[in-house]
Amino acid sequence: MTSDPNHDDFPTAWLEGELRLAGILDSRMIGLLRAIDESGSINQAAKQQGLSYKGAWQMIERANNLAPKVLIATATGGSKGGGTRLTAAGQALLQLFTRLEQQHRQFLRQLNQGLADDPEMMLLLKPLAIKTSATNQLFGTITAIQSGAVNAEVSVELKGGERIVADLGLSMLDRLEISVGKDVLLLINAPEIGIVTEFDHQRLSARNCLHGAVIRVQRDGVDAQVALRLPGGDSLVATVAQASVESLGLKYDVPVSAVFKSNAVMLAVGDA
Repeated sequence: MTSDPNHDDFPTAWLEGELRLAGILDSRMIGLLRAIDESGSINQAAKQQGLSYKGAWQMIERANNLAPKVLIATATGGSKGGGTRLTAAGQALLQLFTRLEQQHRQFLRQLNQGLADDPEMMLLLKPLAIKTSATNQLFGTITAIQSGAVNAEVSVELKGGERIVADLGLSMLDRLEISVGKDVLLLINAPEIGIVTEFDHQRLSARNCLHGAVIRVQRDGVDAQVALRLPGGDSLVATVAQASVESLGLKYDVPVSAVFKSNAVMLAVGDA
C-alpha cells in the first residue's frame, strides 16, 4: 500500500512503496476482498473499487487459482438469492494484510523521518517535491541582489555555473526571505523561452541567454517542443512554432541559445 503523507503526523512522503504479497496480492486486490466482505456482492464490490464486474471476477479467479485454499466462495439461488463471501482462508488473508499495512506504514514513517532529519538529503529532495505547471524547473543559488525603487534583480547561479536573472517585486523579496546564498528553484514556462541560432547580444531585449545544444525536437502539428542541454547538465524546454524549427534547422546536437526575459522567471523557496 502506498504510504499516506496525511496520516497522523507522517512526515513528507519522500519515500513511498507499495505493499504486495506473493507478487499479485496488492492493495487493489485486498480492497476488493474488503468490499466483498462488507457487501457480500461482487457487483457492489466492483463498483466500490472502480472495477468492471468482469474485471473483478478475473481478479477473484486468479487469486483463488493461485492460493493453496479458496479465498472467496459464491452461492447461487436460495431464499436470499445467493451471494459472495470470504472463506476462513480469505478472512485470515485480509487480517494478515491489514496488520502488514500498519507495519508497512510505520516502517515508511521511520524511513521518511530519517530523511527529513538529514539536511544534506533535504537539499537534494526538496526541489523534487514542488508541484508546478511550469515546464522548466532549475535548482540554483542566489549570488546577487540588485534592488530598485519597485523591483529587484536577483541573480541565480545554476549548478553548472550558468547564470539566470529574475525580476522580483520588493514585497515578494521580503515575503520569500530572499538573500544571497539562499537555494531556490527557478520556474520558467516553455512558451516564454525563445530559441536562436545566430544572434547579436546588443539586439536582444531578453535579459537571459543560455547556450546549449538541441537534444530533442517534438512536433505536435502546430507548435514544437525543443529541448536543449546546457553545458552544466541542466536542460530547458522551449515551445516554438513548427515553422521556426524548419527555418532554424533545429535538430539533434545543433548549437542554440535559449533567450527569455527576467520577468519570465518565477522563484520558489522551501520552508526554513
